[in-house]
Amino acid sequence: MSNISGKTLVSWGLEPGAWFKDALPLANQMRTEGKTDRQIIDHLFTLRVMPSVVDQVPLRTNSIPFSRFIEPESEDEILNTASVIAHMDALLRTPTIVKAAVMPDACPSGSALGTIPVGGVVATENAIHPGFHSADICCSVAMSVFKRKTGVADTLTAAMKATHFGPGARPNNKDIPSAFTPLLGKIVHSFDSNPFLRGLEDIAVEHFMTQGDGNHFLFAGELESSGQMAIVTHHGSRGLGAQLYKRGKRVAEKHTRIVAPRVPLHNAWIDANSEDGIAYWQALQVIRVWTKLNHFGIHHLISHYLGNQIINQVWNEHNFVFRRNDGLYYHGKGATPAYDGYAVDDQGLTLIPLNMAQPILVTKHVNNEDALGFAPHGAGRNLSRTAHLKRLAAEYGSDDRGLSPRDVSLQMAKETAGLDVRFYTGFADPSEFPSAYKNADQVQAQITKFGLAEVVDRVLPRGSIMAGEMKWQRSKKKPKADAAV
Repeated sequence: MSNISGKTLVSWGLEPGAWFKDALPLANQMRTEGKTDRQIIDHLFTLRVMPSVVDQVPLRTNSIPFSRFIEPESEDEILNTASVIAHMDALLRTPTIVKAAVMPDACPSGSALGTIPVGGVVATENAIHPGFHSADICCSVAMSVFKRKTGVADTLTAAMKATHFGPGARPNNKDIPSAFTPLLGKIVHSFDSNPFLRGLEDIAVEHFMTQGDGNHFLFAGELESSGQMAIVTHHGSRGLGAQLYKRGKRVAEKHTRIVAPRVPLHNAWIDANSEDGIAYWQALQVIRVWTKLNHFGIHHLISHYLGNQIINQVWNEHNFVFRRNDGLYYHGKGATPAYDGYAVDDQGLTLIPLNMAQPILVTKHVNNEDALGFAPHGAGRNLSRTAHLKRLAAEYGSDDRGLSPRDVSLQMAKETAGLDVRFYTGFADPSEFPSAYKNADQVQAQITKFGLAEVVDRVLPRGSIMAGEMKWQRSKKKPKADAAV
């Protein structure tokens, strides 16, 4: 185990000074005692003496006003909303934030007070906060509309073959469509020029055309307006984005410890005008292109398997950062942009999924400035996954072991009647059932009431593939490649 040196402390963001003489032996003693680097860093930052920079950018003593587009209608929603507001009040003491809003789907996304909630939007000045977009950078939804109708069973069977859910890489990269190979290669070639992306080339290739786990899905349905068949996918930038987030967060923490030591590290930021800030912003744009290509690569392969031509496509992201003409950086955690020209490829439409048994909304931008130009990304949760499972178990009179396989089957049949719903692992995950989410009708009503977006069409549900809980993570045994098909 190597000794901690002065260079180590500087790399951690500590300002050199005479106090290093006492800090170094303490740091090495803590390492000998088995303390992690994170524990050592956090302790040393409480001891440092940096009179030239302490409180250079002070934490606000009070919150700032923010727009609220959420109306709780049940006891669960009242408690959920109260928690969201408490997090926002603490979050908005962060000195870089100048305005904010909360969407109808808002729910807490972390236990540390002041963590940006799902459904939260904040605009910052000269600052990019990795914690505000989270590790699932550019989580997004994409829709492809097909020329001909295909039965939902055939569509989902083709989709099970084309996509990949779960941790890690795609088992068989030979299925990547040849038309997408040069496009992926061009993206990966740009990594070496960016310090935040350099060295992540293999992950970008291995995780291409994968969808991850949790609430990520592939939805099959029909457009209400025309009856045309459509599929919608939901996923982010996978391990590639997670590694970028990790690197960005490290740089943000180092910067914030120096210029604003009282700001909680989950709200740390990178100076957008610095060399790091410019590089991180550029890296985010590369990740955006990779993620969009990832969606449509999966769609293209499904089209190939079905022999059915794609005639229209729509895509939009959340968990991302956007820069508007006012120069501010708009961070949407869950919230998705619904203002004209938010990106060069903006089509004027925003897709808003609700749950597997409800239509996906196709909405038109309305440019609601009070909402900072954003709309909800879906229907959030009033309860945590664990709390929801406990409540379901209580309804079935189950003991501490939770729902039995029979209970799960009965509940799934009850909530998804008439739909072809599949879980990629082969194990239904009740924490992704429709009842785990907020009331879809209520969320849609609030979108309309508050003028957050205009619903112009809907994708009516016919079936879906959910990632769900990846059970093999606990046993550390991955399923065979064909176990889900």
